[in-house]
Amino acid sequence: MKQQSERLGTEKIPSLMIRFSVPAFIGMFVMAFYNIADTFFIARRIGTVGVAALSIAFPLQMIITAFAAAIGIGGASIISRRLGENRLDEANKIFGNVIWLVGFLSVIMVIAALAFLEPILIAFGATADILPYAAEYLSIILYGAIFQAFAMSMNNVVRSEGNAKMAMLTMVISAGLNIVLDPIFIFTLDMGMAGAAIATVISQAVGAIWLYLYFRAGKSSLELRWIGLLPDWRVVREITQIGSATFVRQTAGSLMFIAVNWMLVIYGGESAVAIFGIINRIMMFAIMPMFGIVQGMQPIIGYNYGAKLHYRVSETLKLGIGISTVMAIFVWAVTMLFPGAMMSVFSTDPEVISGGEEAMRFIFLIVPIIGFQMVTGGLYQALGKAKISFVLSMARQLIFLIPLVLILPTFLRLTGVWLAFPIADGLAFLLSLFFVWRDRGSLFQKTPPAKLREAGAHS
Repeated sequence: MKQQSERLGTEKIPSLMIRFSVPAFIGMFVMAFYNIADTFFIARRIGTVGVAALSIAFPLQMIITAFAAAIGIGGASIISRRLGENRLDEANKIFGNVIWLVGFLSVIMVIAALAFLEPILIAFGATADILPYAAEYLSIILYGAIFQAFAMSMNNVVRSEGNAKMAMLTMVISAGLNIVLDPIFIFTLDMGMAGAAIATVISQAVGAIWLYLYFRAGKSSLELRWIGLLPDWRVVREITQIGSATFVRQTAGSLMFIAVNWMLVIYGGESAVAIFGIINRIMMFAIMPMFGIVQGMQPIIGYNYGAKLHYRVSETLKLGIGISTVMAIFVWAVTMLFPGAMMSVFSTDPEVISGGEEAMRFIFLIVPIIGFQMVTGGLYQALGKAKISFVLSMARQLIFLIPLVLILPTFLRLTGVWLAFPIADGLAFLLSLFFVWRDRGSLFQKTPPAKLREAGAHS
């Protein structure tokens, strides 16, 4: 199975980007569509308060999955470089530590969340009307968090060894099953919020089992090995250092959600919380395919950086920036032209539709620049440059967006909440541009002459 990862250093970069990014794109698109469908069904069955409950519950889900994403991406970054250096035993050792960390941390987080669920939701901005729905949903969802954490982390590992198709199938199977089960549990069985949660837990469990069987069947370059009761703390430190950028980004996203929800409750009420819940789902639907591009390029960059094929890293980076920027421009055009139509899919409430139309135009105002920002963050993570990746991950939401969300409404009320998003995006873009410009000498190396390139492609 070693040839599976070796092709990362030999095939042409455009072919690799298609091979890796298209499956990741499809997988992320399906996952985003699941989020859209979930919100749609809840909106139709419960109404505005149900959508608001999803928005209040979302930060806690983000905090729990942040651990899995951080460990999975941190471990995958190291594994891809070890495979590029032809150090398979070390790659397997890291793989075992990834599994240990995911299992341990997810169990601890779930127990803590269940023990303090209602106080947490109240702290997150739940009103008396929203709280019962949010608590009903999360009290079930949390039991599936262990499955979700395993699947999320393992999918990153699968991509790191070059099997993007398997990672895509995992997301398609899990999300597709969820979309099918949602209307059955929510409407046919008349279970409402609980039905949506049960459908999600079943789908997450199926995705986790699917990945477990993949590794057990020997289809991977990596092997499931028992590492004992305690992990290797040196490996844990390396995984967490690289994955900390992802953890901070997702945790900052959770904190941002809490800050936004609190400001919306103060300046706009429950309908404003529902508006943001809908727009956030639309945003995820629009942006997740760009994450697919980033996920597709990361194993290519990680492997070739480890193999010291730096010109291939440069070629991958330029292609990733180009594709993601085109996608971002398309998203911007659609959201600027049809915001009202998009909001009306999820709500029949005139207040939600008209308020959402204005909010969406503010939030998506400078979306064309976020492709560059997303690719840059993925680049430094794939290179194992933990400090820069950490700063970039922290910048948009924690350094820029949260202070703006807390300050601007004081002067502009509800409009200030929406305006904080494009300003934060612009500042984060400038910071990303600074690091890329500073490192341009190493990041944008010239491609070798045709003969050398051709020789490398057949080595």
